Amino acid sequence: QVQLVESGGGLVQPGGSLRLSCAASGSIFSINVMGWYRQAPGKQRELVAEIFISDSSTNYADSVKGRFTISRDSAKNTVYLQMNSLKPEDTAVYYCNRRPIRPCSGYGCSVYWGQGTQVTVSS
Repeated sequence: QVQLVESGGGLVQPGGSLRLSCAASGSIFSINVMGWYRQAPGKQRELVAEIFISDSSTNYADSVKGRFTISRDSAKNTVYLQMNSLKPEDTAVYYCNRRPIRPCSGYGCSVYWGQGTQVTVSS
């Protein structure tokens, strides 16, 4: 069983920065991808950024490229999302996720979500 606990959300003015953290209790395997997703009111949950544990490669949504950075501290079993130049449209609940690279069975193959952390960008 894996628990993902997000922190770091809050209220920030446009142009400001926040750093979200996702602390994982339990194992993260080389077949896993750790991701940040967000869901704004009335909208579907969308991928923001993800990092592949096997080689630390990353993917970003076009809307956040150049502004957000995902990173991982393996010693702390924690994934971060550094968010700079925040815009009102970044307002959403941000969720941490662990998934396998592809559907599988066995260790590392279950999908887990955190409880979410609210990010509000407003003046």
